[in-house]
Amino acid sequence: MRWERFLAEPPILNWDAPGERVAGVDEAGRGPLAGPVVAAAVILDPARPIAGLMDSKALSAARREQLFDLIQARALAWHVAEASREEIDAINILQATLLAMRRAVQGLRLQPARVLVDGNRLPLLAMPAEAIVKGDAKVAAISAASILAKVTRDRWCLGLHARWPQYGFDQHKGYGTAQHLAALAEHGACPEHRRSFAPVARAMEAR
Repeated sequence: MRWERFLAEPPILNWDAPGERVAGVDEAGRGPLAGPVVAAAVILDPARPIAGLMDSKALSAARREQLFDLIQARALAWHVAEASREEIDAINILQATLLAMRRAVQGLRLQPARVLVDGNRLPLLAMPAEAIVKGDAKVAAISAASILAKVTRDRWCLGLHARWPQYGFDQHKGYGTAQHLAALAEHGACPEHRRSFAPVARAMEAR
């Protein structure tokens, strides 16, 4: 596959305008040392509101799981996509994140009129889009996307823990905690560790 850059300049849009089919997009897993980066896109249904949507990081794991099911049941459309560990190592984490976001939007069963993305960077898309800093705390559709992405990746980490329990993925979810770094030093990298991330590269060189 021929890689291209997935970065576009954000236009300025009125993201509060009613009556449009708007997709919110967010990601989970940019910072961890292992696994894919996961992105989600959600088009909410104004006729079926969901109470309690907010930034996934501000919610308990149990509440995220509840909202995960509600979002999937009530949204007009939703899709979760990822960029793999191999893709992250090949094109860097920023470009892999934008790629996962692009895949999430392209996977929606309904095409949005525009897209609102959490953060300050945008993937290349076929429709107008705007990047909104801290959008997961400002826009309900982005909050919903953040919940789908976070729950999906946390579940993936539980599966990874079942395969390689010595790393403690069920606890740190891949982030570079003291526990995780100690496990890397003792056991080396597993196949899902991101080779392009410095702590992983150092652990591999040391062994």
